[in-house]
Amino acid sequence: MSLLASDLIEPTAQGLYCRAGDFHIDPWRPVASAIITHAHGDHARLGSEHYCTASAGLPLLRERLVGASIDGLDYGTRRRFGAAWVSLHPAGHILGSAQVRIEVGERVCVVSGDYKRAADPTCAAFEVVPCDVFVTEATFALPVYRWPPMDEIVRDLLAWWDDCAAKGVPAVLFCYALGKAQRLLAELAVHTDRTVHLHGAMLGLVERYRELGVRMLPTVAVGDSARGRDFAGELILAPPSASGSPWMRRFANASTGFASGWMRIRGNRRRRGYDRGFVVSDHADWPALIDTVRATGATRVLPTHGNTDALVPYLRELGLDAEPLRTEYGGDD
Repeated sequence: MSLLASDLIEPTAQGLYCRAGDFHIDPWRPVASAIITHAHGDHARLGSEHYCTASAGLPLLRERLVGASIDGLDYGTRRRFGAAWVSLHPAGHILGSAQVRIEVGERVCVVSGDYKRAADPTCAAFEVVPCDVFVTEATFALPVYRWPPMDEIVRDLLAWWDDCAAKGVPAVLFCYALGKAQRLLAELAVHTDRTVHLHGAMLGLVERYRELGVRMLPTVAVGDSARGRDFAGELILAPPSASGSPWMRRFANASTGFASGWMRIRGNRRRRGYDRGFVVSDHADWPALIDTVRATGATRVLPTHGNTDALVPYLRELGLDAEPLRTEYGGDD
C-alpha cells in the first residue's frame, strides 16, 4: 500500500504536509507555515516562518520557540488554509495539546499528535473527532502497555515519599519537565500540601502552568537552598538528564524514582538504575489506542512513531485499511 491523495496529508523531507492547505504539521525542518500539536521539542522546532497552535498552549510554545511568529486558534474554531478547513481539538496529552482536523470537500483527516485518554487535571480531556482517515501515534502500541489507575500510582508515590522521610533520605523523582512534572504536582495536590523542590529546568514551565490556572503543590527551586542543605525527607523533581550528573551530589543517599510509561516493563527500571518506577504516561495505552481508532469511525488508519509493527496488523485484522506512516517524532514518556 501507499499513501493516497485522499489521505490529505503526505510525508515530505520537511515533515507531514497538507498540499490542499499548503501547511505542515509538526515539521522537523523549517517551513513557511507550521501547525503545531503541542510544545514538546520533537514536535515544536525553531526555524519556520509562522506557527499556529491551540490557544491554550500558546504561552508554552512561546516559551519554547522564543521570538517566533506564533498565533493561537481556539479549540473547535475553523480556519481556512488554502482549499482546506482546519480546526484543532483537545488531545489530552499536555496543556494545550491538540489534534489537527483537516477537511477538504467531503473528506476528513485527523492527525492526533500525541494523546492520552486518562483524566488529567492539567489539560483539556481528549475529544473524539470523527474522520475518514486517522493518523494516530503508536508510542505504546503493544498489548503489555496498560496503565494502572492514577489514584493508585499517586498513593504509591506518597508512600515512597513518606518512607524516604522516615529513613531520612531525599526522594528524587525523575520525570519530563513539560507535562509530566506539572501533572504529578497537580495529582499530588489532591492529597497533600507539602512543598516540592524543583530542578532549574522545570521552574519556568511550572510557572507557566500556574499562570494558566493549574493548581499544583507549592514548589521551590533546589538552587535557592543554602549550600550544604540537608534534603532528607524532601521530594525533588528533576528531568532524566540530571540522573548521574554532578547536580545529584547534593542529595546524599537519595532514593531515586522515574515516572514514565516505560516503567510498565520492570526490566527498564533495573537497567536504568532507579530504585522505584512509577507507571505514569501522557500517551494512550494499548486499549485506549484501539478504542480511539474505533471511536473515530475512520476506515483508514495511519499509525506513526512507536510500535507500528504491532498495531498495523492488529488493525487490519479488524478490517481497517491500515499502514505505517514514517515520521521523525521521538519518545518523551
